[in-house]
Amino acid sequence: MKGPHMGRMVPLSVLDLSPILQGGDVAQSLVNSLDLARNAERLGYRRYWLAEHHNMPGIASAATSVVIGHVAAGTQTIRVGAGGIMLPNHAPLVIAEQFGTLEALFPGRIDLGLGRAPGSDQLTAHALRRTLAGDVDRFPQDVVELMGYFEDAAPNQAVRAVPGAGAKVPVWILGSSLFGASLAAALGLPFAFASHFAPAQMEQAMDIYRQRFTPSAHLDKPYVMLGLNVVAAETDAEARRLFTSLQQAFLNLRTGRPSPLPPPADDIEARFAAAGLTPDMQGALATAVVGDPQTVRRGLEAFVAKHRPDEIMVTAQIFDHAARVRSFEIAAAARDELAKAA
Repeated sequence: MKGPHMGRMVPLSVLDLSPILQGGDVAQSLVNSLDLARNAERLGYRRYWLAEHHNMPGIASAATSVVIGHVAAGTQTIRVGAGGIMLPNHAPLVIAEQFGTLEALFPGRIDLGLGRAPGSDQLTAHALRRTLAGDVDRFPQDVVELMGYFEDAAPNQAVRAVPGAGAKVPVWILGSSLFGASLAAALGLPFAFASHFAPAQMEQAMDIYRQRFTPSAHLDKPYVMLGLNVVAAETDAEARRLFTSLQQAFLNLRTGRPSPLPPPADDIEARFAAAGLTPDMQGALATAVVGDPQTVRRGLEAFVAKHRPDEIMVTAQIFDHAARVRSFEIAAAARDELAKAA
């Protein structure tokens, strides 16, 4: 029996952490990100998002709005955005100005996803904010303030976003828990859930969002995008080998040793056993789709049938850039095959 979303394939988008490779550097990471974005555009991915993380030796997208400008300038049609900006790190006015500028440069192509996590440790959060006036508990008010700056400025408005006023940049709420789902529903905004690393509350979060959604000027019905690790190669064995780079990165992070993205390993099971962890990171990577073209097609079809997303944001931390591009090609081909079969 077909579920509500069977018989069609949802759009695919890309989440890029601009990985810094072991033995590589930031400059090469940013070159690779632009090349991947151009390939994603060629392959028909809907949007290309970059994420804000700080003090992470394996992630080059800390200055997220700058990297968005780099990617948008080198592409033509694909939407480019933040997945996301960690708003407690910033004054809402500054983000309104940054994304107002991006929208002026690349009209109709910029997205702004907002999260309330710091994207860093507490010491780094203090270095970012100095006074720690940025408060996760103020996240809802900060989102509303930021959205207000994107509206047309009132005649006597004392503080305006210049650029930014009137930009109407689409705002998304990001989340890995139930809080973001409730906020996105209350504000009538699209919701992106981080199921690529925190799938435990995915179903409950989607239920809350869909049940409590309040139509708004921004969105008339719920819209859910789910993150999904997809690592594809010509064979299942090669895909599983490529996937060990992400597994090692998670293991290093979980054991307090964040690192550049390591090359594939042939002893991944032993490494996890030594750390007392499972290769799916206690469920953190449980939704990953890893395999050859047929495995990926079946995995995408099953994920859509089970979870009913409106869009999937594919991410793939793969050490070899050519293999990473090929993985996104295989995922796009699976999308197209499923669409034809609908």
